[in-house]
Amino acid sequence: MARISKKTGLEDSLHSLEELVERMEEGDLPLEASLVEFEKGIKLIQNSQKLLNDAEQKVQILLENSKTAKPADFS
Repeated sequence: MARISKKTGLEDSLHSLEELVERMEEGDLPLEASLVEFEKGIKLIQNSQKLLNDAEQKVQILLENSKTAKPADFS
């Protein structure tokens, strides 16, 4: 089974998840293969959630920093 890299981008994770769901929905996979695909899907979802949480934290930090930053004097 292939490992899911933590460096996989959100778009890549979502694309892989879509492909996985399509394969599973076809209904042609044997039970063991379906379980392997399901496990891959869970890892893809976890990776996507982590990437989204990290992005949200960065946005929160940027928003907090923008509230405390002094305006630049361009005069």
